[in-house]
Amino acid sequence: MSTTTTATTGDLFDTGAASAPVPRSPRRGPASGRAPVAGHRGEGRRRAAATPRPPAPPPSRSVVTLLGSAREGLREAQGASTPAERFRLAHLSALRSAAAVLAVRATARRSSRPTDAWTLLSSVAPEYGEWAAFFAAHSSTRSAVEAGATRLVGQRDADDMVRQADLFLALVTRTVAGLRPS
Repeated sequence: MSTTTTATTGDLFDTGAASAPVPRSPRRGPASGRAPVAGHRGEGRRRAAATPRPPAPPPSRSVVTLLGSAREGLREAQGASTPAERFRLAHLSALRSAAAVLAVRATARRSSRPTDAWTLLSSVAPEYGEWAAFFAAHSSTRSAVEAGATRLVGQRDADDMVRQADLFLALVTRTVAGLRPS
């Protein structure tokens, strides 16, 4: 049984890890009981270096929409009745995740040749190169399934694609949310 929920921005960036701010005790100067003065023995420079950077701006609405669509597609893939349909939907979910990365990082450039999303992803975000290679290697299978060749995909292939698309979506979501990949 599958339930459909509407994803909110908070849902999309929920990575499962509880992240509450850790209270910090104030730093005291040597034996004086007072906070260090900027410029006093380099304390100001150390304090400035320890100051956290402001959070990254929130992702655009189109990025949030793409991630929501990828998450919904993955849910549909998990509930699909045939391996071919599970494979197809999971691969499309991964493609939407890649589109979210491209929406965040890509710059407009004109090219006379069409470029597929996976090639573009590995050039714009090289840290996703292995993911792009994996999904690009399965693009022809997805195209064949869409053309009616459903016997090309077995249960294990479908399960692998769903699992990989889920991992990829989680990584992309964390990255877009401004968290470092782990």
